[in-house]
Amino acid sequence: MSNNKRNKIGILGGNFNPIHFAHLMLADQARQSLHLDKVWLMPEYLPPHIDEKATIEADHRVKMLALAIQDNPSFQLELGEIEREGKSYTFETMKILTKKYPDTDFYFIIGSDMVEYLPKWYKIDELIQMVHFVAFKRENKATKSPYPVIWIEAPVFPLSSTGIREMIKNGNEPNYLLPKEVLDYIKKISFIFKLIFFILRASFQLEVQGTQDHSSVKK
Repeated sequence: MSNNKRNKIGILGGNFNPIHFAHLMLADQARQSLHLDKVWLMPEYLPPHIDEKATIEADHRVKMLALAIQDNPSFQLELGEIEREGKSYTFETMKILTKKYPDTDFYFIIGSDMVEYLPKWYKIDELIQMVHFVAFKRENKATKSPYPVIWIEAPVFPLSSTGIREMIKNGNEPNYLLPKEVLDYIKKISFIFKLIFFILRASFQLEVQGTQDHSSVKK
């Protein structure tokens, strides 16, 4: 009889625009509850259900993730979908990962609100042969599904990347909602984007002024 122990890896996928404490808390609670060896945070390049215009470049999202998990050896990045680019389908990703890591059992962590949409997932009947789906119990959310789901308990943390982006848009800093290193990075790239905008606007205004001056010269 073989005594080879299979690895237990959790995967938390998402757009992470930006990563925040609710993501990290859920990943850690799943790790503890299921005794996982590690949790991989897997940013999507371009998920089918998100408008391409609604997310920032993958490079920035990856850097924020790296900053958020740099001090936690139980977390690591899985960048397969970023490297492949294009639309990110979980089935295609897991087909690659299960082939690459045949000695690993994968636990795919999803939000409770996603459970009801599992029947619509691409090649779901084949996907459930590759992963164990994991979801967190939440009040007023059904815990039944035609597909096998491992339900675990975790504190309710009503926090979203959309809400954080809205706060920043309104001039409010999302202090205590995401790691300080991530917030500092957001401030840095926001400053750079603003600087680029002002430079481009000034360049455009000079170009327009030059055109006007040239056209006003008497021939």
